[in-house]
Amino acid sequence: MEQELAAQSSDTLLARQAHQFLRKWLIDHPKFLSNEVYIAGDSYSGIPLPAIVQEIAQGNEKGFQPRINLQGYLLGNPITTRRENDDGIPFAHGMALISDELYESLQKNCKGNYVDVDSENVLCYKDMELFNKLVSGLSGYNILEPLCEFDHSTPPLKRSLIEKFPGKHFLKTDLKLPDVTCPTYTSFLSAYWANDDNVRTALNVRKGSIGTWIRCHRDERFMYDISSSVEYHTNLSIKGYRSLIYSGDHDMIAPFLGTQEWIKSLNYSIVDDWRPWNSNGQVGGYTRTYSNQMTFATVKGAGHTAPMYKSKECFDMFSRWISKRAL
Repeated sequence: MEQELAAQSSDTLLARQAHQFLRKWLIDHPKFLSNEVYIAGDSYSGIPLPAIVQEIAQGNEKGFQPRINLQGYLLGNPITTRRENDDGIPFAHGMALISDELYESLQKNCKGNYVDVDSENVLCYKDMELFNKLVSGLSGYNILEPLCEFDHSTPPLKRSLIEKFPGKHFLKTDLKLPDVTCPTYTSFLSAYWANDDNVRTALNVRKGSIGTWIRCHRDERFMYDISSSVEYHTNLSIKGYRSLIYSGDHDMIAPFLGTQEWIKSLNYSIVDDWRPWNSNGQVGGYTRTYSNQMTFATVKGAGHTAPMYKSKECFDMFSRWISKRAL
């Protein structure tokens, strides 16, 4: 029973534990106490990461020691409202993946709800079947990249937007090795790396204390108790923390459209309007900055997640932002 309770976790518990870990780490490494701290993540991190930042901020306000020199946070292609899959439809239309007629029919029959489709809504269901068929040959992580399957001995993976949630294909550790040209090749190899005894010894992992490491562990006991992280962004904006929110503009998992929508809902005025930002003399994407010290940027040609596809451009973007320079 105790082991079962210990194994249970949630978004909010994750945030509290990350906060506790960071303070304990700084106690053991006091030479870093004066360093500015930025919390960063991508993809599903868009849900718990703002909660982690808020936990740290509230801990500082309560006088917890050591004080963490928190300055802000970064999020790439973030899941934020858990409705990102709904944004895949207008994204697909804007990218010329579906016809005007199908898009109009989807809007009419599904009324903006493309995830939890009512099985009795026959017209919407048929439209979604056609949509899924049209995008089935694309990688939801980056529609410009070849579609990579991870085990060619099994039936093709279903490619509906609902089932393309990040990490879905990395649950197993015994799949056949994908082609090295696959963008997610390194993610696949991480399972082998983290389960190697030599690696664990080098990381000082106590033998027998950790079982099989799985990159994205979907434990049914995990409680997804943060339905949306927008409220956390609101609270952190009020406190004055800097933030950089960026999106690979060819990501169909968490399309930039939805990210722009929730940022707009914060109702902050624009201080640096929509413009291109450059990398190596070329347009690297587009950016806009708001009065709450939040900067939004797209990364041209990148997917989910952006640095995997455009590392040089993302490094330039990050370097300027962390140095408090305009992108």
